[in-house]
Amino acid sequence: MLSMPMALRAQGAASAHPDWPGVSRFISGFVDSGQVANMVATLGYGEAEAAVLARGTTSFTSSTSADADTLYRIYSMTKPVTGMATVICIDDGLISLDQPIAEILPAFAKMQVQREYDGAITPGNLEPAVRPITIRHCLTHTAGLGYSIVQQGPISTAYAEAGLVPGQVTRLDVPGALNGKPVNSLELFADRLATMPLVYQPGTKWSYSVGLDLLGRVIEVVTGKSFDAFLKERIFDPVGMSSTWFRVPHEEAHRLTANYFLADGTLLPVDLPDSSIYLDEPPFPFGGAGLVSSSRDYDRFLQMIANYGEIDGVRVMSEPAVRLATSDLFADTVPYEGRFQFGERPLGYGAGGLVGSGDAAGLFGWFGAAGTCGLVNMRRSLRHNLMTQYMPSTAYPVQNEFPVVVEVDALAQDARG
Repeated sequence: MLSMPMALRAQGAASAHPDWPGVSRFISGFVDSGQVANMVATLGYGEAEAAVLARGTTSFTSSTSADADTLYRIYSMTKPVTGMATVICIDDGLISLDQPIAEILPAFAKMQVQREYDGAITPGNLEPAVRPITIRHCLTHTAGLGYSIVQQGPISTAYAEAGLVPGQVTRLDVPGALNGKPVNSLELFADRLATMPLVYQPGTKWSYSVGLDLLGRVIEVVTGKSFDAFLKERIFDPVGMSSTWFRVPHEEAHRLTANYFLADGTLLPVDLPDSSIYLDEPPFPFGGAGLVSSSRDYDRFLQMIANYGEIDGVRVMSEPAVRLATSDLFADTVPYEGRFQFGERPLGYGAGGLVGSGDAAGLFGWFGAAGTCGLVNMRRSLRHNLMTQYMPSTAYPVQNEFPVVVEVDALAQDARG
């Protein structure tokens, strides 16, 4: 493993926070052991000022401390942003939850489905879709659309060859990173996606997908605005997310972290701040995995959700819209065993993020491919995000353990009164 002197790794360390001792220990453990270069956690209740716990430096070779304004590639934590944007369009009356996508994008009218999952793309392995793909299906990954990071067979190859590449990781040739050159517009992305077979019948199974990327194109068509312009106008500006972009301005590159890939126990730098692929204009705004943001900015996004659409007196979403977005949107046609699994437990799914049930009721949020996570507990009006930068996210148990650590600290706060 790449190791650096302890003094450099620990630079920027925050003292143990009295309300979040478990979170403090969690962050210190990963940074001080050299498993990651940095971690920043931001946690808050309601409209109260959030606590920020930060440790480490923006890279293993940097002396710049990581903090709430450090920039991170949040990858799939983009999905809840796109999900909220879609629900805003529903609330505006531009689309409806169960509206067929083909009414907006006619190329999706007669979709074919693979008989054998991830099998050959041949006439003998295809059958007509029994129901149309809807907005609901795209929000909840039940449209049957594929994903190049999930499918490993012919669909993955076909997606790459067609430029259906839903994000960018590095300029380097890294095994396991997204392969292929993306098409140069959301319009072309949607057009080519419509020619691909589905991997499941729509509305029958949760399967991680490019559904949120497709919704970016839906938003463009129904609003008459570019997807990124709509996000800026309706979410980023009113929420106060001034450090969230699909392309990092060159003058802000010094705030960007390095991203690392763990291969055979060694952390390899795959995207460095001064040469980052995120300094380039992206081929199109990736609604599923394209944003760079800061812990402070994402905290504001989560705070808006936790406060049912309002932040600092500004109404961003209506309360009914937020309640819809954070509710279980799985269609009745999706069997219990076909739903999203977190560990061994099926959960609900809302507008681009998981929805808790039982003792986890009120939970909404999602995770990123480089170890990040962002969650809201609507019952507690508690939100928290964790920023770090390593791939693959499964290399460490960060995303499974961090929400548990937060919950333990929150319960201890309750016990203290």
